[in-house]
Amino acid sequence: MTRTDDRKETDDTGPSGYAAARLHLLNQEARSGPPRRTALAGLTDDWLTGLFTAAAPAAKGISLIAVGGYGRGELSPRSDLDLLLLHDGSDPAAVAALADRLWYPVWDLGISLDHSVRTPAEARKTAGEDLKVQLGLLDARHLAGDLGLTAGLRTAILADWRNQAPKRLPELQELCAERAERHGELRFLLEPDLKEARGGLRDATALRAVAASWLADAPREGLADARRRLLDARDALHLVTGRATDRLALQEQDQVAAELGLLDADTLLRQVYESARVISYAGDVTWREVNRVLRARAVRPRLRAMLGGGKPVAERTPLAEGVVEQDGEAVLARTARPERDPVLPLRAAAAAAQAALPLSPHAVRRMAATTRPLPTPWPAEAREQLITLLGSGRPTVDVWEALEAEGLITRLLPDWERVRCRPQRNAVHLWTVDRHLIETAVRASALTRRVSRPDLLLVAALLHDIGKGWPGDHSVAGEIIARDVAARLGFDRADVTVLATLVLHHLLLVETATRRDLDDPATVRAVADAVGSQSTLELLHALTEADALATGPAAWSTWRGSLVSDLVGRVAALLAGEHPDTEPETAAPTAEQERLAIEAHRTGGPVLALRAQAEPAPPDDPAETGEPLGVELVIAVPDQPGVLPALAGVLALHRLTVRTGGLRTLRLPDDVDTSGDGSVLLLDWRVAAEYGSLPQATRLRADLVRALDGTLDITSRLAERDAAYPRRRGRTAPPPRVTVAPAASRHATVIEVRAQDAPGLLFRIGSALEKAAVRVRSMHVSTLGANAVDAFYVTSGTGAPLPPEDATATARALEEALRA
Repeated sequence: MTRTDDRKETDDTGPSGYAAARLHLLNQEARSGPPRRTALAGLTDDWLTGLFTAAAPAAKGISLIAVGGYGRGELSPRSDLDLLLLHDGSDPAAVAALADRLWYPVWDLGISLDHSVRTPAEARKTAGEDLKVQLGLLDARHLAGDLGLTAGLRTAILADWRNQAPKRLPELQELCAERAERHGELRFLLEPDLKEARGGLRDATALRAVAASWLADAPREGLADARRRLLDARDALHLVTGRATDRLALQEQDQVAAELGLLDADTLLRQVYESARVISYAGDVTWREVNRVLRARAVRPRLRAMLGGGKPVAERTPLAEGVVEQDGEAVLARTARPERDPVLPLRAAAAAAQAALPLSPHAVRRMAATTRPLPTPWPAEAREQLITLLGSGRPTVDVWEALEAEGLITRLLPDWERVRCRPQRNAVHLWTVDRHLIETAVRASALTRRVSRPDLLLVAALLHDIGKGWPGDHSVAGEIIARDVAARLGFDRADVTVLATLVLHHLLLVETATRRDLDDPATVRAVADAVGSQSTLELLHALTEADALATGPAAWSTWRGSLVSDLVGRVAALLAGEHPDTEPETAAPTAEQERLAIEAHRTGGPVLALRAQAEPAPPDDPAETGEPLGVELVIAVPDQPGVLPALAGVLALHRLTVRTGGLRTLRLPDDVDTSGDGSVLLLDWRVAAEYGSLPQATRLRADLVRALDGTLDITSRLAERDAAYPRRRGRTAPPPRVTVAPAASRHATVIEVRAQDAPGLLFRIGSALEKAAVRVRSMHVSTLGANAVDAFYVTSGTGAPLPPEDATATARALEEALRA
């Protein structure tokens, strides 16, 4: 019989009928989700079984097996078919002929096919060499033929997997990590890959493989539903696009949402992100348990030998009341009573974060099931524990995730529900709203030495975008929510007002600094009126930086930071009683500006100065050089048309980015001999190189001269360049800080200390002040979360305030002592 005859006979078994039934099934609106996937797998099973039976009605020693996603019965509309033709090796020619009669009908229908033909020994050997093959065989499911042959392979593959688990599971973990590195975190991507990204379907399959090893198991709560939602989204994506794609592109999200019966694309993304969060957290917990078990197996023989064969007792180290460390996790103490201790969840979370330990999922689950709600307002301890948690730096993220996994966060802060997993359709943002808020708190924890109220900074960081879950301006909505939350947390009325102000104006400084003229007194006055006080300004400055750093690399730069610092300095001076400078039009030119203007008038052409600017070294590390802010470009040119576009074009040709730019007309001094009206254009710009080094000032001037006289065709040059380059698609606490509070007292010098609270801190401060031969007239010591904020009123031996130089020296010596 020829191959053509074989295929004709195969066609008679019903491929056209299968195709019609498949199309009918996929077009049934009433059937979707798991029922449709199950029905599609069953329909495909029947068709392939029919092909197999027609080709080998009395086959022995051969079977057809579904593996991978098809083996799990998870057939999406455009899924490929993973098939294994297993045989005993007795008749290779018959097996080859059977393979042709199975594979060709699948190809003829345009269905993707991943197929293999192996003996059981070959299958086991390949699985041992290729982890992906072994993972696929873990889901092997019999379709047709010799059932005993299939059962024997399944038994052998599972036995091999369990025996080799100590070796294969670390390989699987590494494979998952590499995939996450390539494809990113699903729950933070605007165009996520539902299968390959971290928290996607591949990770869910990996968790099934870990469970099959019997070495560890994933948390089961919500995991099946999360997997189902991602599969449903992939089904809808296949139907909408007509392609076998797993990437949820922006232009297709509204259609996918409609296919799933969801309100809009944001609702779809929130559902996808929530599913990915569940899978990611389950993965973190599972891999931690795998590593713990493997470590325990590695050391157990030595411990048994040391203990004479007895079972080792797990060491438990106290962390806080009701919380201990055991096996590298923060767990509940045996004496803990969550049902009687409503603060325990926050205390356990704070202790875990401070110790940079994961919070045991069993402990979180127990607390979620038994802990009573906190009273309103919160007791002081609960508020302090929340602040400590927020101020713990990077470990806060994982601990917060553990609380979220069991719903404790929304029980503590009901308003959190509206921002949880909420997407931000802005390429500048790296995170969803909820993760951005936690990331801001992490960034703010490194800035707590810059403010007198780190507790307010950390809570403001947590709440500054809380209004994004509501209609309208999120800052205005956030202010209302912040007032309610702050009062519920137990802050007094004054602190509630400060927190509400910070949330309302959290964008004020950066927007004003980058969009308004800072030399205009009205600009400075408006910010001062909004902020109201020096202490609030200090908090708002730190919050602004933390918020921008937590947004993404495009939201913050040294240049932007310098503009904000400049604005803050001007506002602080105004709040201190100083008056802002006069209007820029009447401000006198600097000596350099005047010199450049006279030279430009004398030569009749542009004169410029190019000078790099650097941020001052941090006061807590004078040896460290400042980071470049860019380059200040000052240009004087006789008043004439076209100066602004000429200069902008020249800078573009030299790949210089303009960060700020000012232009004004300058009248020359009366004693300068003028032949015209004596006016010169003065431009003061801040520029930076896109990449490479800065051009020489002489080259910039030469090109500017040519641009002004018309011999440099900037338009053509830029077009040529564009055509030549086609477009391409355990935490460390921050160091202590000691400052002298200016004009804080007429009778003493006030020295402020901001440091990590620790046993013996006050002793070390007192010893250092004693060594400095100053008298402590009074002191005000407070602890806010994990931060100590202490003020010392000191005088000289005669009882007078310290001279400025002595006060500075004393503060420096105290800071050095605390750093030692």
